[in-house]
Amino acid sequence: MLKQKALVIARIVYGVDLAITTVAFFTAFYVRDVLLPFVDPGHFPTGLYPLQEYLKIYPIVLVIWSVLLFTYDSYHSHRTIPLTREGVNTFRVVGVGTVLLATLAYLIPLRQLSRSWFVLFAILSATLLVAEKILVRSIARWVRSKGLNYRTLLIVGTGRRATDIAHMILGHKYWGYKILGFVSDGHHLSNGWARYRVYGSVPDLKRILEAHEINEPIDEVVFAVTRKKLDEMKQIFLMCEELGIRTRVAMNFFQNRVARLEIEELEGVPFLTFTTTPSNETHLAFKRLIDVGVSLVMLALAVPAILIAALLIKLTSPGSILFKQPRVGLNGRKFTLYKFRTMIADAHARREEVAHLNEMNGPVFKAKDDPRVTPVGRFLRRFSLDELPQFWNVLKGDMSLVGPRPPIPEEVASYHRWHRRRLSMKPGMTCLWQISGRNDIDFDRWMQLDLQYIDNWSPTLDFKILLRTIPAVLSGKGAS
Repeated sequence: MLKQKALVIARIVYGVDLAITTVAFFTAFYVRDVLLPFVDPGHFPTGLYPLQEYLKIYPIVLVIWSVLLFTYDSYHSHRTIPLTREGVNTFRVVGVGTVLLATLAYLIPLRQLSRSWFVLFAILSATLLVAEKILVRSIARWVRSKGLNYRTLLIVGTGRRATDIAHMILGHKYWGYKILGFVSDGHHLSNGWARYRVYGSVPDLKRILEAHEINEPIDEVVFAVTRKKLDEMKQIFLMCEELGIRTRVAMNFFQNRVARLEIEELEGVPFLTFTTTPSNETHLAFKRLIDVGVSLVMLALAVPAILIAALLIKLTSPGSILFKQPRVGLNGRKFTLYKFRTMIADAHARREEVAHLNEMNGPVFKAKDDPRVTPVGRFLRRFSLDELPQFWNVLKGDMSLVGPRPPIPEEVASYHRWHRRRLSMKPGMTCLWQISGRNDIDFDRWMQLDLQYIDNWSPTLDFKILLRTIPAVLSGKGAS
């Protein structure tokens, strides 16, 4: 019943979101077409193209906003999510959506659409959606804080683990949970919790639940006991299942520093999963969709540059046009990376001759004035044009647009253990290292930036890195 109610509410909120987006769409048109020319004819001497031109993009707006709203989990239970995160996620939806919309309008093309209309639509959409979501969450949390629309909890356990959880719940009244009491697991309930009743011990739990000894209905049972005690509770779990009572188990047994805990189910078998990498399948699918779309567009647009670079390489130095090199990708998978050749043909064989020029510590080789680099290659490297063929690697799925740079096998063989975690995410053409100075950063800081990217990854972070890559590439800062 509760899940069905939540589903109905989610559908209603989704409908309201689309209605608000529609209002923002047409209000932005009215403001730009009528109000601004009336208020400030100097800056806006004329109105817009007919509304019919804007209606062509209206269905696309609804599709993009819908995909992004679901991508950012706007319709999952937000009982325990901070309001600030709700607002930030909504701004991300509108920001990413506006950029995608403007890009599609340029490619279709629908260039008669006003840039000022895009700005107005983004502002109105963000403002109205954030206001709506904050209002809905605020009302829901106010109702819960007053003791309405709450869920009741019975905590199994009376030790430190149990009281820590109870304290956390009491500190977040807007979550809407009411603690009915405790069931003893053999520990003495500490002072300060005397106002809560202890309903017997673990062996009594079966009787307590079946005989309805607690005056109020029990929505959830939270087990906050030791691992040893959990082994003794198989029958209690089955009984809760038969009674339709949701059961939660506090799994704070392991002192993990980075990894997140997730519960997965394979063929009915539950698994406790520790992961240090992003695991939201919707977000990752969106990342792959962007990779494919952007790489296709870039390969098409870069055809003239690719042909010119290939011709210059062929005419100015003997050897192949492309440089192919084994690299290490996701979780140690090997793949062939493609670049334009920027060095003389026998550069790898002559590496020992220039080993003294290495400017990087650690197992990587970077030299600003490497004599093996050809004049054409130096120009290509300065503006990262040598990496254009890597869009093919992205299209194939070996790489992503954004991710840790792919190392060569010899580098990986020299990694310290903590370095290897950077291989847990698909490598990319650009990353935090790329926009932070590249060769001006030492090896350990480079590795730390990659781990920082993995630990904080989101579609929005990818978008920010891509935007910052453009000036970094144009400036050629840190390139060699």
